[in-house]
Amino acid sequence: MTSENKGTAQLTAAMVLSGTLGIFVVESGASPFNVVFFRCLFGALALGAYVIARGWLRDHGFSPRTLGLAVAGGAFIVFNWVFLFKAYEATSISLATVIYHTQPFFLVLLGAVVLRERLTGAQLGWLAAAFAGLVLVSGVRPGDLGSLSGIGLALLAALFYAISTLITKRITGVRPHLVALVQVLAGIPLLLPLADFAAAGSLGAGWAWLAGLGIIHTGLMYVLMYAAYQKLPTAKIAVLAFTYPAVAMVADWAVYGHHIGLVQALGVPLIVLASLKVNMAKSPRAVASSTPAPAPAASSRR
Repeated sequence: MTSENKGTAQLTAAMVLSGTLGIFVVESGASPFNVVFFRCLFGALALGAYVIARGWLRDHGFSPRTLGLAVAGGAFIVFNWVFLFKAYEATSISLATVIYHTQPFFLVLLGAVVLRERLTGAQLGWLAAAFAGLVLVSGVRPGDLGSLSGIGLALLAALFYAISTLITKRITGVRPHLVALVQVLAGIPLLLPLADFAAAGSLGAGWAWLAGLGIIHTGLMYVLMYAAYQKLPTAKIAVLAFTYPAVAMVADWAVYGHHIGLVQALGVPLIVLASLKVNMAKSPRAVASSTPAPAPAASSRR
């Protein structure tokens, strides 16, 4: 198997795992704050074990500045998870996931506002196309407050993800696995006051789903993603990233019977195509930020 084929298999597997994340969240039966707290806890154990086994704690490359940036990025990434998981409750996994994939456009806009990067005519055009797709895929009327709140939460999650990406993009000389580890470790004290341990005590089988989120969706998934990024060209990374929302929509339909209506479905290709065009204009590291992950940047970003 060639290096690129191996990278394709690794990234496809990671994106398929990403697509099942919503199922684990819902089946755990825990509140979004509890889900994220225990995802951080179990994820830190999984990533920590991997990093120690590889001997990467020696010569880690962190300086006080880059460590502070990793912690700051972690704060935004963990609350991005909270908002996304709340969006699952208010709408559906399918709708929240599609809307969440407006992340690249927030990153472009933040780059223009914060970093004074110039917006090209093509970027503005794709932003307009994505907005049109968002209007279509929302499929709600102004009186449908539940769905509107879910859409707002998914957009807020995407914004927080983009901010985390922008922060972590400034970290250089540190392995992405180490940045991810610092970010989930930062989430533990941040969410500790917000976690409801009394409710967590009665989860029963929900603990297995929470452990899966940490070990599978935070440990294994990111190891696969970061290994794949080193082997693949930008265009292939951008294309394979959309395995995630596709699997999420199929899983939501298969398990919960949720599906996007005909009018909403018209908006999906607009968002996907526009996001793909924006992603392919970035470096492979920046493209990585369009996937769902805890460490937005070491490689660029997530």
